[in-house]
Amino acid sequence: MSNSTGTYLVTGGAGYVGGVVAARLLAAGHAVTVLDDLSTGFREGVPAGAEFIEGRVQDAAKWLDRSFDAVLHFAAFSQVGESVADPEKYWRNNVGGSVELLRAMRQAGVRTLVFSSTAAVYGEPAVTPITEDAPTAPTNPYGASKLAVDHMIAGECAAHGLAAVSLRYFNVAGAHGAQGERHDPETHLIPLVLRTALGERAHLSVFGEDYPTPDGTCVRDYIHVDDLADAHLLALGAAAAGEHLVCNLGNGNGFSVREVIGTAREVTGRPIPEVVAERRAGDPAVLVASAERARQRLGWQPTRPALADIIADAWTFARRQHRSEGSTTP
Repeated sequence: MSNSTGTYLVTGGAGYVGGVVAARLLAAGHAVTVLDDLSTGFREGVPAGAEFIEGRVQDAAKWLDRSFDAVLHFAAFSQVGESVADPEKYWRNNVGGSVELLRAMRQAGVRTLVFSSTAAVYGEPAVTPITEDAPTAPTNPYGASKLAVDHMIAGECAAHGLAAVSLRYFNVAGAHGAQGERHDPETHLIPLVLRTALGERAHLSVFGEDYPTPDGTCVRDYIHVDDLADAHLLALGAAAAGEHLVCNLGNGNGFSVREVIGTAREVTGRPIPEVVAERRAGDPAVLVASAERARQRLGWQPTRPALADIIADAWTFARRQHRSEGSTTP
């Protein structure tokens, strides 16, 4: 990314990743406008110094003009289970919203886009580490909606000269100061582990312990949210007119469910009761990224790959949230 400052629209910037990226853009001296309808984000998640517009991404044309150098697009629903139960919600918002955003960008003459994609587009890959050339076969409407947007962006680049980078996340975790991960309902492992450590949950469910992995539990690739944010800033400088660049973002290392629980016990100093449950349908044994393309094309390198560091930052945030919600448990 160049040293010059820019003006950026961040859709979904009241959410977890969008909010951290917006904060990092501001810290780098850029001007940031956050567009978010607060359907899943939080007003306090918008970093100080950003202009905030409460609105839908479908209506981006109301605010998008030539004063913006680029758009960073995070506005999407992302719950796998919900997408299976209510697929039309995901097509309408994730795909329909992106259609309108691309149209608004074209009309306004804003020609650079960084898109928040997902490893869910790969489904259950036969080979790991997963490269960007792996077959895309999403197993749920959430992953399918993100893949549809990736295809849409590729077409926009070819037809209209858009400069775009899609970043396919693996498991994002950790926190950036007062900005951390919170969903309702919460389905991600590290926040659930920490809620159990805080006594907000009686136990943690371990879904299957008979996978072909060293300890029998699923293995996943975890990446610190600050490292993820670094990639977005670098992607702004790597975007080239007419090209749709796709990069996986992960550590390239896998940690099992039991390794996450064990590390969390060490970090928190608390017992974390666990109960073994049946496997969940569609859970692959191992999902680990190859981020070699991001290293080569973006110049990106994770700086906080240690699981203990990721969990420690998430723990600081979880305790802050726990206290702010009025609990007497420290």
